[in-house]
Amino acid sequence: MSIPCLHALQARAASPGRQSNDSSFEMTGHSLRWSPRMKPLTLFALLFAFQPAITLAKPNIVVILADDMGYGDVGALNPQSKIPTPHLDGLARSGATFLDAHSGSAVCTPTRYGLLTGRYCWRSRLKSGVLFPPRDKPLIEDDRPTIASYLKDHGYQTAMVGKWHLGIEWARNAQGKVIFDEPFTNGPIEKGFEQWFGIAASLDMVPYVYLRDHQAVAKCTTTQKAIGFPKYVRSGPRDPDFDPGDVLDDLATEAAAFIKKATTPDKQDPAARKPYFLYMPLTGPHKPVWPHERFVGKTKLGPYGDFIYQVDYTVGVVLKAIADSGQGDNTLVIYTSDNGSFMYRRKEGQNHHLADEKDQGYRPSDHSANHHWRGTKADVWEGGHRVPFFVRWAAGGVKPGTRVSRVTCHTDIFATIAAAAGEPVPAGAAQDSFSFLPAARGKADATPRPGVINHSASGIFAIRRGPWKLVAGNGSGGRQGPRGKPFQKPYHLYNLADDPGETTNLIEGKAGIAAELEAELTRIRKAN
Repeated sequence: MSIPCLHALQARAASPGRQSNDSSFEMTGHSLRWSPRMKPLTLFALLFAFQPAITLAKPNIVVILADDMGYGDVGALNPQSKIPTPHLDGLARSGATFLDAHSGSAVCTPTRYGLLTGRYCWRSRLKSGVLFPPRDKPLIEDDRPTIASYLKDHGYQTAMVGKWHLGIEWARNAQGKVIFDEPFTNGPIEKGFEQWFGIAASLDMVPYVYLRDHQAVAKCTTTQKAIGFPKYVRSGPRDPDFDPGDVLDDLATEAAAFIKKATTPDKQDPAARKPYFLYMPLTGPHKPVWPHERFVGKTKLGPYGDFIYQVDYTVGVVLKAIADSGQGDNTLVIYTSDNGSFMYRRKEGQNHHLADEKDQGYRPSDHSANHHWRGTKADVWEGGHRVPFFVRWAAGGVKPGTRVSRVTCHTDIFATIAAAAGEPVPAGAAQDSFSFLPAARGKADATPRPGVINHSASGIFAIRRGPWKLVAGNGSGGRQGPRGKPFQKPYHLYNLADDPGETTNLIEGKAGIAAELEAELTRIRKAN
């Protein structure tokens, strides 16, 4: 069979309405040759007979990373949620829902490092906290492969739309002062993305201006004044036309335009389609909680609820663009969040977000942003890092309605994408990444995944193995007291199957289990 004919067959297999749950497309070994004497039915029979040997076109890949969305903010994970999330709920129904998925850290920067490199961030120079622009230097090492550089090397179009927060090498004058209007280096483009539109870090951090590739799109001629929660921003340089309320819409427009362009056939060579990789780290619902005015009042849960609703809408725009491309079935979509929500669980009678929008918390009777998990963003407790995680890939054998209990980490995305693309992970890269593709297909891992490491904002470690969780410290390591310190005793041991709220420390009665987990944590930490 000629290559153009095979491409046409692959395109039809991945077209809307054609859903394959057969994972055998990864096999190779047979070939077919086209003969003009073949009758259509004969050719069809041959194609059917050789189906297990046919390799589907490499999938398009879209990774959407919400910013500070809690496990309980999505209706598919929290049936009691009063925030409508129809697009995320639909994504969950159409693919696999991972019920025990974790960010690589409980805060922004280290999670992004881990996701893109397949390597826990505590192995880098950043042992706690996040980067602050323009002070901090880029975090990803110059020779470190990323998902983007890896896929680019294997023939993918690569684009990023959204929040970077991994450091940029800004231009500076003779006195060392940053010049935001000048071209910068060592950002997303140097890490494998062929194009980028977005912002440098969180939406509450300077500079308040859009960046494209290596250049700000406008001049920062004004100074933003600091604002308190919910529209929390720090003071600093700002483009006078930059409106935080417009950012999610602008990112959605950029992402949809990229998908359309990336999937439009080349008029000169229609069969020479390159697959695409889109990484879309959103700016919400992280502070500032600043929904566009058309979303204000759409929920009964105040600005935070309205902002979650807008995040869901933004995801819907991207999913529609994927569907409109005609390549939805052969597009691997991964949606997750960089850590848990910052919204506290208030007690009945305490001040709360509905009574005072300046308050960062809900009563459980109103909303549980982190569901029944203990803690918030930044904490080593489950609420800090157990996150929404949905995977859709119809042509790749991910069946609708799949529920996955495998303990999974963002670092696993690299190896999973490599498996989906049918290419090996580079030697020495992504050392903390283990493909979850079998689990997404409803199958068991061939080899059990090592324990998943959780990490708090201040650097407290925890390790998960089955239902057991060992916290190697004496507190949350984040926002909730007692904060404690890394490797200070008493340690905490929980059986999450029996005690999802982490209320009963079993360290005294289960010393053997604690010792096994501590030994595994030590092995993983030393394997640097």
